[in-house]
Amino acid sequence: MYSEKVMEHFANPHNMGELEDYNAVGEVGNAHCGDIMRMYLKIEDNIIKDASFKTFGCCAAIASSSVATDMIKGMTIDEALKLKNEDVVKALDGLPPVKIHCSVLAEEAIKKAIENYREGADQ
Repeated sequence: MYSEKVMEHFANPHNMGELEDYNAVGEVGNAHCGDIMRMYLKIEDNIIKDASFKTFGCCAAIASSSVATDMIKGMTIDEALKLKNEDVVKALDGLPPVKIHCSVLAEEAIKKAIENYREGADQ
């Protein structure tokens, strides 16, 4: 059902927990399945220096959070905004069709966190 990469990221998630010095946070959820994803970013000079997450959800939600945070580290915020859920799915070697929404949550959490950062930077 799940690829080896999904199972690896689920069993040994990367970047799990709250960053101590984050300056952006985005939280999204799916009322249908109950998954909740919170993404923390440390952004300096429009570059994502660090990223972490806290996710309450299934195996696919945790794996999507883990791989997404790996993917965006070192990206500019504009590059990270271009990351699509399909990129997360590809990085995990696929997700079952009923679990694609987990990759969508990862994409949305990144966008919310960047939106949060930009709101704070404008003040």
